[in-house]
Amino acid sequence: MAKPQNLHLTHSVRPDHTARLMEETGLDDRVLHDLVHAFYARIRLDPVLGPIFADRIIDWTPHLDRMVAFWSSVALMTGRYRGRPVPAHTPLPIQAAHFDRWLALFRETAHTTCTPEGAAHVIERAERIARSLHIAVQQAQADTVSVPVLRQRDTP
Repeated sequence: MAKPQNLHLTHSVRPDHTARLMEETGLDDRVLHDLVHAFYARIRLDPVLGPIFADRIIDWTPHLDRMVAFWSSVALMTGRYRGRPVPAHTPLPIQAAHFDRWLALFRETAHTTCTPEGAAHVIERAERIARSLHIAVQQAQADTVSVPVLRQRDTP
């Protein structure tokens, strides 16, 4: 697979903001590509997380492409990712320890693939994402009603 070219600002829905973030963090499509690919290589080998992913992902190419677009959107505000991560994660058999492990691997990978500023930037966002997903997963696992009651019905 060929490595991507540096991000062309025309791919950003906020080109000025994206350019500023790229300058401040040293992040671009090449760095995010390397981060995502190195991170998921670690995930696939991890005895805790690897089996969870192996049970669900057969063709890694589309997943990695989606994750590069996701991190481009999250880190550089490009708007390239179009997806719904919460529904994709809530049915998974994961607990707090899985999120802790995911974050540990992500932090290690970010520190080895990004500038210090870039690593701090993506790690901060990864920590927020992990907290949000963990809350969503906990709520989904605790919810025994599949259809929420959106409003109370009037009783005669």
